[in-house]
Amino acid sequence: MVQRSFRVVLLPGDGIGPEVVAQAVRVLEAVSAASLDFELKLESHDFGGCAIDAHGEPLPPSTLQACKDADAILMGSIGGPKWGVDAKLRPEVGLLALRKALGLYANIRPANLASDSLLDYSPLRPEIAKGVDIICVRELIGGAYFGTRKEQGVAPDVDTAWDTMIYSVEEVQRITRVAVQIALGANPPLEIHSVDKANVLASSRLWRKVVTETLTKEYPEIKFQHQLVDSAAMFITSNPRKLNGIILTENLFGDILSDQTSVIPGSLGLLPSASLAGAPSAPSADFKPTLGIYEPIHGSAPDIAGQGIANPIGTILSAAMLLRYSLGLEKPAKAIEDAVRKVLDTPESGGFGLRTKDLGGNVGTAELGDRVVEALKTVL
Repeated sequence: MVQRSFRVVLLPGDGIGPEVVAQAVRVLEAVSAASLDFELKLESHDFGGCAIDAHGEPLPPSTLQACKDADAILMGSIGGPKWGVDAKLRPEVGLLALRKALGLYANIRPANLASDSLLDYSPLRPEIAKGVDIICVRELIGGAYFGTRKEQGVAPDVDTAWDTMIYSVEEVQRITRVAVQIALGANPPLEIHSVDKANVLASSRLWRKVVTETLTKEYPEIKFQHQLVDSAAMFITSNPRKLNGIILTENLFGDILSDQTSVIPGSLGLLPSASLAGAPSAPSADFKPTLGIYEPIHGSAPDIAGQGIANPIGTILSAAMLLRYSLGLEKPAKAIEDAVRKVLDTPESGGFGLRTKDLGGNVGTAELGDRVVEALKTVL
């Protein structure tokens, strides 16, 4: 008898979004079918550019309500030239509104090789890329992206524009505690590298002070260090293993550094992400399941949409993160990751050695999904 039921909202989005989400859905359905103690109820809603076309807005009220009622949300990419920077309505506005409405303040983006067989695809030399295992933990709803701003052309000084980067003690504490919970989930616990620009910015000096106090007082067992954002950017390209563990940083720096680290594995199509709600208000070593949006880090790639060649791995691994962080289902999450590794590993390593076009191969989106589901059945 099924003991637990989870509601998962699907936001397929635009471009290749529906194609890659479809393969992740197949994986989630396989996991649900194999379980005797939980089931996943999946439902799809319009969001992004397709919602603008169908409803006149990127985040329809019905979609927002479904997301609020969900246990977790799996999203494809949104946007495209049709709704570009000059459009009256842009899909990205809906995404920012959704993050804010759901309180999704913690963005989690791992940057590691899903298989060592992909080392040659990294832009870094294999000896530098090998062994890189970084998780970027980025504060997502504060800082310069959400502070007070003035556009050019607005009085009184029409020739200026500005943005403000504001952080509070509470905002820094809660994202630090999320980083700790992820760090303590590893064995041994991961080191935390807190990134700021404390030699210049007042908000960064607050950031550094609060991170130090929080970790020292609440989690003395966690190793941590501080890095200036410019030196961290240098290490990512010269010696990224120096930052192995968790990069903890604010919104603007995290946006840039997580994109920089994402290049290391060799293809944006390989990497997942999570944006989480639920603030630990006190020290805790256990990660509590919380509402989150899970999505691949790549864009909607409208130039290849409909061709069946998009890499679904990033979305499938996002589904694994969904099971882990929002539903508390570690075993099936790990099974999905093992299945992906088997599909990517070379035959010499006991895998299938499959490659989509972004990795120089000719395997299609659906075929790769077929093989992940096949491999998953052997590891569940």
